[in-house]
Amino acid sequence: MQLWQLSATELAARYRHGSLLPSAVLTAVWDRLMAVNPAINAYATLDEAGARCAAALSDARFAAGTPRGAFDGIPLGIKDNITVGGMRCAWGSELWQDFVPDRDETPVARLRAQGAVVLGKTNVSEFTLGRGNTDTRLFGTTRNPWDLALTPGASTGGGAAGVAAGIGPVALGTDGGGSIRRPACHCGLLGLKPTTGRVARIDGLPPILHDAEVIGPLARSVDDIAMVLTAIQGRHDEDRLSYPFDATDAEAALPSGLSILYLPQVGDWPVDAPVAESCAVAARRMAALGHRVETVAAPFDVALFDTHWPVITAAGVAWLLRGKAWRGRIGATYEEMAEMGAGLSAAQYQDALAAFRELHVQFARAFRRWDIIMTPTAGALPWPAEQFGQPHNRAFTGWVNAAGLPAINVPCDPSPEGLPIGAQFIAPFGQDWLLVALARQIEAAHPWAQRWPAL
Repeated sequence: MQLWQLSATELAARYRHGSLLPSAVLTAVWDRLMAVNPAINAYATLDEAGARCAAALSDARFAAGTPRGAFDGIPLGIKDNITVGGMRCAWGSELWQDFVPDRDETPVARLRAQGAVVLGKTNVSEFTLGRGNTDTRLFGTTRNPWDLALTPGASTGGGAAGVAAGIGPVALGTDGGGSIRRPACHCGLLGLKPTTGRVARIDGLPPILHDAEVIGPLARSVDDIAMVLTAIQGRHDEDRLSYPFDATDAEAALPSGLSILYLPQVGDWPVDAPVAESCAVAARRMAALGHRVETVAAPFDVALFDTHWPVITAAGVAWLLRGKAWRGRIGATYEEMAEMGAGLSAAQYQDALAAFRELHVQFARAFRRWDIIMTPTAGALPWPAEQFGQPHNRAFTGWVNAAGLPAINVPCDPSPEGLPIGAQFIAPFGQDWLLVALARQIEAAHPWAQRWPAL
C-alpha cells in the first residue's frame, strides 16, 4: 500500500511508533495531489509552504516525544467555506476571492491545535448552494475520481473527490442540505453530518441557512470518522447551539437488535433503479446483522421541507448580498435566489421556521418507535459534471438538516458500472456516536475501504 493510501489512524499509529515521519507522508500525499488534481480539480487553493512547515514542526515534536494530539502530522483538506487563518476563503465566488480571514473557524482551530497539516482549501459550489455539482466560474469544474465525466456531488465536491483520490485521508466539509452526505455517496466514502450544535462554529463565514449548516468529516474508514469527530466536537462558550455537547462524548457499544425504519422513497420523488436495488440489499443486510427492519410510510411530512426550504435559501442569499455589487458577478441561479429573497416577507420566513419546528416534533415522535431511520443517500447516480443535478437526487437529505438530526452516508454495493452508491442512516438528536457504532458494524461485515478509483 502506498503512503498516500494510509488512513489517518494508521498514520497516527506509525508516527507514534517512530516508523514514519509526517514530512515523508506529506511528500507522498503532495506527489499524489500533483498527479491527480489536474484531472479532478479538487482544490481551490493550495498551501504547499504552510503544509511543509507544519509537517517539519510535527517531525520535530515526534522526535522530542511531544506530539500535540491525535492529528499531529495528519494531512487534510478544508472546504473553502470554512475559514483557515491566513488562507484565502473564496466560498466559490468572485465576490469573496480576495477574502483572507484572520482566524480559524472553531473546528479548524481544534485540528490545528493538535498539529494537523492543512493542504489547502477544497473546491466548493458557490455559496455552498450547489445544484448537485461543484462548478464555478472562479475555480472551474470538480470531477468524480470514479468517472471524470461525472460530478462528485455538491457542495463538498472538492473534499469528497480529494479523499476518494487519495489526497489526504480525511477532509472537513459542511452540510446544509446534504453537502457532505451526497458527495460522500457519489465518491464511495463515509460522510457524517453531525447534530446541529455538536461541532461549535465561531469565526466562520456569515450563516445563510439559519442553523441548518454544520461542519463534519469525510473519510474512508469509520476509525477516521471517529478520530475527526473526537477532535472537533464539543461546546464553545460563544456558540449557544453547542452547549448540550461535551468534548468527551465517545462511541459506546452498539445496542443489539436496533429497530430500523427503512424508507426506500419519500414523497413522490423517484429513485434511480441501481440506487434502489443497492439500498434494498443494504436493508436486508441490516436485518441479517440482527436488527429489526420495517418499511412503512414516512412518519413525517416531507412537504413541510420541500415547500419552505426555498424561502430559507433565498432569504439567506439576499441577506448575504445586501449592499454588494453582485449583479453579473455570481452564477445565474444565485441571481434568481437573490431576487426571490429580496421579495420575501418576514411572515414567510417565520412560516418556514414554524414548519421546521413541526418537523422536530414529528421526528421526536418517530424516534419513540424506531432507533434509526435508513434511506438511500442520493436518489440518483452521478450525472455529467457540468450539469445541475436532477431534483430527486436530493430528496433524502435536506429535511434531516431542517430537523437538526445526525446522519451518515455508508457505502453499499456499487452500480453495475462501478459507480458508488450509499445508504443514509439517521439517528435521534444528539446520537451521533450511535451512528458511528452502527457504521463500524456495517464496515466489519461489508467493508468498502479497499475500493479505489483507477486514477
